[in-house]
Amino acid sequence: MLSAGGRVAVRAPTFELGDNLLGASTTQRRRRCATVLSTKFFPAVNRSRRTRCASSLCGMSIAIEPFTHHHRDVVYQITRAAWEADVADIPHPSPAAFAAMLESSWPAHSDERYVAFLDGVAVGFLRLRMPQADNLANVDVEVVTAPGHRRRGVGRAMLGHAVRRARALGRAHLMSSTVDHIPDGAAFALAMGANAGLAETRSRLDVPPPDQDRLDALLADCWRHAAGYRLVQWTGVAPEDYLGDVARLESRLVLDAPMGELPMEPEKIDADRARANDEHRIALGRTPFQTGAVHEASDRMVAWTMIAGHNDTPVHAWQNITIVDPDHRGRRLGLIVKLENLRYIRGLRPELTGIDTINASANRHMLAINETMGFRRVDQWVQWQLTV
Repeated sequence: MLSAGGRVAVRAPTFELGDNLLGASTTQRRRRCATVLSTKFFPAVNRSRRTRCASSLCGMSIAIEPFTHHHRDVVYQITRAAWEADVADIPHPSPAAFAAMLESSWPAHSDERYVAFLDGVAVGFLRLRMPQADNLANVDVEVVTAPGHRRRGVGRAMLGHAVRRARALGRAHLMSSTVDHIPDGAAFALAMGANAGLAETRSRLDVPPPDQDRLDALLADCWRHAAGYRLVQWTGVAPEDYLGDVARLESRLVLDAPMGELPMEPEKIDADRARANDEHRIALGRTPFQTGAVHEASDRMVAWTMIAGHNDTPVHAWQNITIVDPDHRGRRLGLIVKLENLRYIRGLRPELTGIDTINASANRHMLAINETMGFRRVDQWVQWQLTV
């Protein structure tokens, strides 16, 4: 979340997603939660020298240099401290999970990572994520400043570096988010010239739900409206028979979900990219639990949802995308796949105690479905965009 020199947690605009606040793809966030190490995208000039900027406070020196594996431990400590100060109810990734995110980039994206130093001490982390197959004018930005070192110009310096890199790369739009319980975040975004692009709501389902009998009855009633459809479920990579359907449905996300004023275009996802996305989640130490509804007459999967969580944090998971083909709406398929997927993950991950999800606040239909399932609203987010 953006705060005055504080933490910027970047997530993708969501229909329903939350892959984690660190490490999400453009729509997985979203693919963003929200919220990956590779130096091959750094120009040689940036690998050889620091970017220095003078702080206006007490003559302090701020330096920004490319991230290397030598910075991994200190960056973990910075991000963990900021995470626990800003979104303490969401478990921070373990050291192993965090290291995995710092060692790869999401399919069809490239990342640049930097470390910010205040008078020679590492106090900040900057990540830029650039889509490579679509949304070529956009950059997702994550800025993290350690608590105790905020309001000293570090966050402003990192965001300034992000702007310069975006311009050098020919990108026009930077996107990030703020949460309502840190009011300085919105003030900082406005001071930086950003515009509010999309309001979002984070909700949480306590597991097990307190009214499981009601949910069981609700699911049985939904199936009475869905004659001619059958269920398919899996963990990990989608079955080959349904990879094309997953790709087709996921590519609709930006078309179907409220995007507000964000400059987003549909992602270009095919079966190979859908497979690579699942493989990447698994490489990050995450298990995707997925459920689809198949139209029996056409043998096509026309509704699909996913819950994913870190294997070493089994008490928590994110409700990711839920989407129904427009030609098959009105049959309660969205609620069916979500309820069935909840039952599925509970059977395979009995330690689970909470599931978070983030939706556009204007997406009243999906918010109503979530509330029917027992999700409670936790906080409000704003996706900001800065045109450079």
